[in-house]
Amino acid sequence: MPIILRHKSNNKGIAVIIAVTMIALLMTMVIELNRKTGSFAESANVIKRRATLEYMTSSAIHMAMALLVKDKKESDESDSLQEDWADPEIISNAMNDMVFEEGTIEVKITDELGKIQINALVDFPDGRNFNEPQRRMWERFLRYLRPEEGISDDDTMPSAIYNSTKDWLDSNDDGAITGVNGAESYYYEGLDPPYTCKNGPFSSIDEFFLVKCVAELFEVAGGLDQVTGFITQHGMTDSDGKKFTFPGKININTAELPVLAALLPDGEEHLAMDLIAYREEMSDGVYTHGLKDPQWYKRAPGLADTKIDPKLITTSSDFFRIEAIAVAHEIKLKTTAVVKREKDKKTGKYICKALYWKGE
Repeated sequence: MPIILRHKSNNKGIAVIIAVTMIALLMTMVIELNRKTGSFAESANVIKRRATLEYMTSSAIHMAMALLVKDKKESDESDSLQEDWADPEIISNAMNDMVFEEGTIEVKITDELGKIQINALVDFPDGRNFNEPQRRMWERFLRYLRPEEGISDDDTMPSAIYNSTKDWLDSNDDGAITGVNGAESYYYEGLDPPYTCKNGPFSSIDEFFLVKCVAELFEVAGGLDQVTGFITQHGMTDSDGKKFTFPGKININTAELPVLAALLPDGEEHLAMDLIAYREEMSDGVYTHGLKDPQWYKRAPGLADTKIDPKLITTSSDFFRIEAIAVAHEIKLKTTAVVKREKDKKTGKYICKALYWKGE
């Protein structure tokens, strides 16, 4: 009899241990499930918020496109910083008409043809020779960025940069380099990691920095971020049907200081500030000077005898960069689009065609 009682006691103890163990396992599973559920919920919440920000920036970019189309309808003769699309206050008011439940949105529109167009360095569509006015402008631009240039065999001299850039752009891949410091495929194939020379137009600024010595020079000139705002790969237009070209004309009405300095003849770089002051001059809140005529720069103080190569300048543009920044719940999204204003072939109405679109 005592033996049987002890056996039942042991069974009860084992049952208690098993029950406690099961409860502990169940609690662990519940806690883990709750943690994962919370994690999934948070991830879903982040995804939802990012989708909201993407919607906000996309809507803002389309609003900016509408503003650019409106500008084209009202005045297709010129584009300048005096117009609505370039006025931060007007853009902000336009964005205020877009009602979002939460978050804030900021939009900026800049003229892409106010920059130096890197693909225009070569005379397309043939794509074999320098576009000479562009080459001379490049030399002035590079010297403006690094005026303390020294010896002639320095790889960061302007000639080394534009010669190597020309070799990357031109359709000549027979191994013959431009000048004494250009670079064709055999140079790039010897790098680690190796890559080939494109022998065609740049599709991005990042690609431009693959060219021999380009990244090094721009780093010396103040960092890549500071100079990328002055150059662009965009600007391609149709030429003779299926062919293309890059005219490279810069909108003198929107170009920034380093670009204006590069447009001016040697020794007159300092007059770039006078051009900006003339463009911005106002009286009683109204701009004083019209900017439709490409020769307006001659009316600026001190520039009456200045001559800018007419092959380098224009006062109009159809290429624009739109940057939209949305912020909500401490999450920030920046979406950048580059658009081209053109007539729709079917309707004949102006539209903005997206050439580039990226969120980050």
